[in-house]
Amino acid sequence: MQFLEPVLGGIAAFLLGVLWYTVLFGKQWQAETGLSDDEAKKGVVLTHGISLLMMIILSYGVNQIIGYHGVEYQTLAHGAFHGGLAALMYGVPAVAINYLYQKKSIKLFLMDAGYLVCFLALSGAVMAALHLG
Repeated sequence: MQFLEPVLGGIAAFLLGVLWYTVLFGKQWQAETGLSDDEAKKGVVLTHGISLLMMIILSYGVNQIIGYHGVEYQTLAHGAFHGGLAALMYGVPAVAINYLYQKKSIKLFLMDAGYLVCFLALSGAVMAALHLG
């Protein structure tokens, strides 16, 4: 099960991304990136496939952190805490550095960094909850 948990955590993060970048922030994100509808649809299978793989890899890292604690402490909230903390300590600063040099808008940064925190928190929650099963 220890290898399946990050895959499921990554899939949960990917599904959140579908919601995040369509229903919740799709139009705003597309406007901030300057992508046309046609550009956004180019190579969508490859883009989504590699994105899912990256989310699974990030989930493996969070799962390692969760694993430092005993199974009795591995709850949904515990996993969400460690996932969110990992995003805030590593992911968000890395995104901020890139966006500063690329002169991207604060609005785009907040959408993308917010997603990063939410998806790693969700992934951590899913993985920690699975440790209980």
